[in-house]
Amino acid sequence: MIRSALMNVMTAAAIKAGRGLKRDFGEVENLQVSVKGPGDFVSAADRRAEKTLFEELSRARPGYGFLMEEGGEIEGADKSHRWIVDPLDGTTNFLHGLPIFAINIALEREGLIVAGLTYNPISDEMYVAEKGQGAWVNNRRLRVSARRSIADGLIACGVPPLGRAPLHPHFKSELAAVMAHAGGVRRLGAAALDLALVAAGRFDAFWERGLHPWDMAAGMLLVREAGGYLSDADGGDAIFKSGSICAGNEAIHRHLLQLLRAA
Repeated sequence: MIRSALMNVMTAAAIKAGRGLKRDFGEVENLQVSVKGPGDFVSAADRRAEKTLFEELSRARPGYGFLMEEGGEIEGADKSHRWIVDPLDGTTNFLHGLPIFAINIALEREGLIVAGLTYNPISDEMYVAEKGQGAWVNNRRLRVSARRSIADGLIACGVPPLGRAPLHPHFKSELAAVMAHAGGVRRLGAAALDLALVAAGRFDAFWERGLHPWDMAAGMLLVREAGGYLSDADGGDAIFKSGSICAGNEAIHRHLLQLLRAA
């Protein structure tokens, strides 16, 4: 496990926010399953977690800027550092009582991601990476899978929700192409955890479009530090700009990109 001062700050903030999310998650099943009740409750849980992360990270590193899912961009006095934060990735899972969601924290220094954390407070799995220090889950070092054939692989994807209906036809073409070659396809509903599981070698590759920096920043470093390969879903380098990602080990990342391009 990485024991740097920076990682201690990030893990402490995540654990504190995670306690609140875990408590709120326990209340979800007690709510009436209606659009207004649970939806409003989850939004409040999201905001509370973000407030905790903002306060804890600001106290430890005053002057750093922020890019947050709920709070947007906050410029700091220190222009070279920026926290990229998603307090609750997998909101729909949370709303439905599925324990597949995560807190994401990444630190950007001079435009490069130098530290990343993805934490599922329900499973208590803390995925962390720091540039040059490898990727870890709790006390175990992570490596991407060694499988070479996509036919033996388990590929994760993100399905565009109803609000992104224009992406549906393209996604269906991509999914059909991948299903024709991959050993299996899964959809978790939390991109950060998909990327963490690629880093852990549990998924062999992952792709999704329509993402934001806070969905991907931490997971990108996890995959890189675990020996994996990254690009946008079209094979380019502009991952944040395109809002898409394709990640995996070298061989399966290459094959998956070929299938996506053909689709």
